[in-house]
Amino acid sequence: MRRVLQREITVLRHLAVPVLLLLLATGTAFAQSGNQDQGKPPANNAADAAKEAQRKTDQFTEAAQAINGPAGNPECVWLGRRVVQLIWVDDLDTAFRHVDLYDRFGCPGGHIQAAFRCLTRFGAQIDDKVPNSLRDHVHMCWINPAAQPPQPSPTPAPTPAAAAASPTPAAPAGSSPAPAPSATPQATVSPSPAPAK
Repeated sequence: MRRVLQREITVLRHLAVPVLLLLLATGTAFAQSGNQDQGKPPANNAADAAKEAQRKTDQFTEAAQAINGPAGNPECVWLGRRVVQLIWVDDLDTAFRHVDLYDRFGCPGGHIQAAFRCLTRFGAQIDDKVPNSLRDHVHMCWINPAAQPPQPSPTPAPTPAAAAASPTPAAPAGSSPAPAPSATPQATVSPSPAPAK
């Protein structure tokens, strides 16, 4: 019995080394193939990144053209919009750290206040389910702090004729409808006498 166990252990020892090498080689091959896939970003991500960079550049250019003074400088635009957005999402600690940087660049603090005041007017239109809704509203308010949300069109008031006309009441069940009175009275026509000659 002892000899049988010794043979099995010897066979297992001889097989253990090749199996271990096979597992290491397979694991290494899988790891290398995974790294190669991660190293190459998909083409659409590169295109999206280029579009995003162009959009940011366009926004900075738009801000510089629309705002006179330091609030239109790119560093003030970037930090100021970020502060307004952080205040909106109640991340006040981070917002105050950004305000310190904003002040160090010589950016006007009043522009942050005006932009946030503008953003509060658009609060009903900011939807978390819509991508970039908050970011787009913050940028719009940074460019034009006096912006106003569009007013809903008032519902037209009913005309006096429409208000005076009321629906006719329904007849009770089991009764026949009464004849409606005519609008013009019917006159009896009598023959007129012939004129005398």
